[in-house]
Amino acid sequence: MISPWDRWYTTSCCLCCHVRTGTIILGVWYMLINAVVLLILLSALNDPVQYHYHLTSAELGTDFDAMDDANMCIATAISLLMILICGMATYGAYKQHAAWIIPFFCYQIFDFALNTLVAISVVVYPNTVQDYLQQLPGTFPYKEDIMSTNNMCLVFAVLVFVGCILAFKAYLIACVWNCYRYVSGRGTTEVLVYVTTNDTTVLLPPYEEAVAIPPKEPPPQYVSA
Repeated sequence: MISPWDRWYTTSCCLCCHVRTGTIILGVWYMLINAVVLLILLSALNDPVQYHYHLTSAELGTDFDAMDDANMCIATAISLLMILICGMATYGAYKQHAAWIIPFFCYQIFDFALNTLVAISVVVYPNTVQDYLQQLPGTFPYKEDIMSTNNMCLVFAVLVFVGCILAFKAYLIACVWNCYRYVSGRGTTEVLVYVTTNDTTVLLPPYEEAVAIPPKEPPPQYVSA
């Protein structure tokens, strides 16, 4: 009986790429995104007035500014950690080290779980969509038109959007998992192979050792009479 893991196992992704190539591209893409985010955060920490991430003391006071500094530092640390995890996945897929891919796979599972909780919260508390729209700034495009839409239509649109994102993330998780299985399988091919016949069991060495021809012994020296 074929297990579900073996039924969905494939070595190709995006209809044309190998799972190793897809994982490398995905890791590089995530590294670029987090590098851009890191540059923005560092620039905001260096010049908060230019990026308007500090609020004036007349609005919320200096305590909120200190809390905002802490949040920016935490976001910077998370971006650095994400760059490290994505770099490990890229290196592991390129050098075929399966253990280096596991942290990135765990991050994908965690991100998928968070998005699933968002979809569940929208279903359980549909009024949160309207509350979120009210918190948007007044300059947000088409804010009034969106808020005037029926609440059920908004919930349905959000669920469709989140469902598409979850389906795409699930596909990327499957690609990384197949890459992990492929790299792990490549390592197991180096072990010895057992061939079982009707009455005997033969232990075969790896292919490279099986086809290797042992060196010939030199012929004995000719001794003249």
